[in-house]
Amino acid sequence: MRYKGYLIDLDGTIYKGVEPIPAGKRFVEELQKREIPFLFVTNNTTKTPEVVAARLKNEFDIHVSADLVYTATLATIDYMKELNRGKKVYVIGERGLKEAIAEAGFIWDEEKPDYVVVGLDSELTYDMVSIATLAIQGGASFIGTNPDLNIPTERGLLPGAGSVVRFVQAATQVEPIYIGKPKAIIMNKALDVIGLHRSDVLMVGDNYLTDIQAGIKNDIDTLLVTTGFTSPEEVPNLPVAPTYTLATLDDWNFEDA
Repeated sequence: MRYKGYLIDLDGTIYKGVEPIPAGKRFVEELQKREIPFLFVTNNTTKTPEVVAARLKNEFDIHVSADLVYTATLATIDYMKELNRGKKVYVIGERGLKEAIAEAGFIWDEEKPDYVVVGLDSELTYDMVSIATLAIQGGASFIGTNPDLNIPTERGLLPGAGSVVRFVQAATQVEPIYIGKPKAIIMNKALDVIGLHRSDVLMVGDNYLTDIQAGIKNDIDTLLVTTGFTSPEEVPNLPVAPTYTLATLDDWNFEDA
């Protein structure tokens, strides 16, 4: 086999909002059957790996352990620890992001935080953005968990974390440090977790702007499946073609890969 491991997106690839993608489930089960290492790499910061694994089990009948889920939240925490600017943080984000950062030893501070972390928050308020803006103007490091402007759901494409980050960026005129796909930070961390060289893995996802660009920009082969964000009609005009493009993961040939 050419690929010793797979890095796999979730929303739009394995499921779409609350709707299952049956081929995604079969793809994961085939990896498990063949004992091929894989890691779900997701820009979603609203849920912990434990919650993601439970959701995969309970809603989609996909059975994986939490350590096979690497989120932009985990990559953000790893990055802040390596940056080592301090322990004070202000977070725009949902429970999964806030709790994980707190459990990692960071302390909530709205006045003089060392970091402002901005992710998706479905209860975003003007006051939250104001606190973040003032903190960044005061010298806090501005971290965007991921650049996704939209998220695919059964309702259509909804605003993503990147839209919230852009709001804060417009208010501060400060360029954020992005953690999630397609940035190198999360991809390098994911390779460390799966324990394989970038030439031995395949990045699988539905979003050309994040999943596929994550591979292209970080020298990792890519498989675009057109079940989510990027439509089949867009494929011929993509600036750099994915290594592979499929309409369904059922068409993936493990024997030749």
